[in-house]
Amino acid sequence: MDRLKNLEEKITAAVERVKALKEEKSLLERKIRDLESLLDERNQEVETLKSERNSIGSQLEELLNELDTIEI
Repeated sequence: MDRLKNLEEKITAAVERVKALKEEKSLLERKIRDLESLLDERNQEVETLKSERNSIGSQLEELLNELDTIEI
């Protein structure tokens, strides 16, 4: 009878552990999705800044070319 009670306790403990692990997995998956979303936002910001930098560089180059054409 003690063996049966011991087995029942081990099964109950195992079931509780599985529940806890499933909750932890769910939480971690949610965190991963949040972090992936944040990373996507940051990547878009980086691409926007690169585009702006290239645009400013082109504008500066045009202005420098215009200055070169002016005779002083």
